[in-house]
Formats: sequence, structure tokens, C-alpha cells
Amino acid sequence: MSSESSVVTAFANDFGYDKVFSGQLRMLGSTGDLLILISSSGNSQNVLEAAQEAKELRIRTIGFTGFSGGELKSMVDVNLHVPADNYGIVEDSHQALMHVFAQHLDQVRRGP
Repeated sequence: MSSESSVVTAFANDFGYDKVFSGQLRMLGSTGDLLILISSSGNSQNVLEAAQEAKELRIRTIGFTGFSGGELKSMVDVNLHVPADNYGIVEDSHQALMHVFAQHLDQVRRGP
């Protein structure tokens, strides 16, 4: 949902950048979904608002954080924390984790 730049821009223009993810989630999310939230600092307001919206919709959450984990670490169901204080290390680690998730989901969809 958030990879479509025209949707992100429209939400940001109409509702503010802090609501760019939570607004989409409110419109498209459903109980039983899984939301992956990524914030190196764990304090990105737009990600925190999406985490709060997910709670209200009873959507399970996984957070990818770095540095101290910020507020996000306590808002998500599962927090995958990279204990580093360097954006490059944190972001590269998150990218590697996302690659593992994508490969796993592909295997699950294809079956044994």
C-alpha cells in the first residue's frame, strides 16, 4: 500500500505526513492482517501512528528498530531490534531481514 508514491503524496497533502500510513491502514486494514513497521529510531511519528491504528484494528504487528528502539519497540507485538547506533548498519540489517521474510513467504505460498 505505501509503495505507491501517488497514494503517499495524496495522503500527505490531504491529511499530513504523520497520517500517511495510518490513513491507508484505516481504509484497507482488517483484523487478522499483519503489519510490518520499520523505523531505525523507533520514533518516526508516521510509523507510530500506524502502529496505534493497527492496535485499534486488532492487526498484529512486527517492528524493525535500531538505536534504542524508541517508542515503537513497546507498541508492537514482536520487535526485531538491531542494537546499533549507525543508520547504515541498522537499515542494511533491516533490508536483510526483509529479504528473509520475502523468501519465507514465497516458500509458504508455494507449499512443500
